[in-house]
Amino acid sequence: MKIPFEPVWFGYEINIHLVLEYLAFFIGYRYYAFLRKRNTDRIITINRLSIILGAAIGAFLGSRIMGFLENPVFVSDVKSLLDLFNVKTIMGGLFGGLLGVEIAKKIIGERESSGDLFTFPIILGIFIGRIGCFLSGTNEFTYGEATSFFLGMNLGDNVKRHPIALYELMFLVILFIFLKKLETKNLKSGLLFQYFMISYFAFRFFIEFIKPNHFFVAGISSIQILCLICLLYYHKTILNLFVKNAS
Repeated sequence: MKIPFEPVWFGYEINIHLVLEYLAFFIGYRYYAFLRKRNTDRIITINRLSIILGAAIGAFLGSRIMGFLENPVFVSDVKSLLDLFNVKTIMGGLFGGLLGVEIAKKIIGERESSGDLFTFPIILGIFIGRIGCFLSGTNEFTYGEATSFFLGMNLGDNVKRHPIALYELMFLVILFIFLKKLETKNLKSGLLFQYFMISYFAFRFFIEFIKPNHFFVAGISSIQILCLICLLYYHKTILNLFVKNAS
């Protein structure tokens, strides 16, 4: 199979990344609904819907803002503005969604932790989306720098590059299995989601070093800055982990 994978169905070229992106949302939500039916949700339905709405708004805004900050461009016409509107990144979506949830919970007065139920559906959704990124090759900015490493691949420009999307797929499988094992240990409510965010943002911080970023602040990319902000947000959980492992 050639990458980028650009199938033609009934005479139309299919944007495989877009198809898998929508599929990720659909399957991720169905998985969430399945888990909610199987588990006792301590958050009432109306509050849960408000939380989902807050997450959706926050994710939408966060993904666009970080998409712009990843490679800032000057908007000169309507087309540039529309192109800018379509630029997005999962990292901004995750952190924006987190902030959206926290704001929504404050508005409705919900005190229960709400993230655990979303953890595995989010991982599944990211996994499906990253398959689309991998199949899109250099058509999507999810490829790595040129490399002589044995895992280097031609992603569409006849240059062997780090297949970052493929690395992330492998990481997500490991993270899913690891968190599933942790789930059986009766963790404090909310910790499962926090461990996911800490693990994923730490992974993305380091993987960004082999991505050909063009915009830097203090020697690191805007995505890496967001990763550090997220890790700082969860600094108490990280410190507790170190203390627990040291004792």
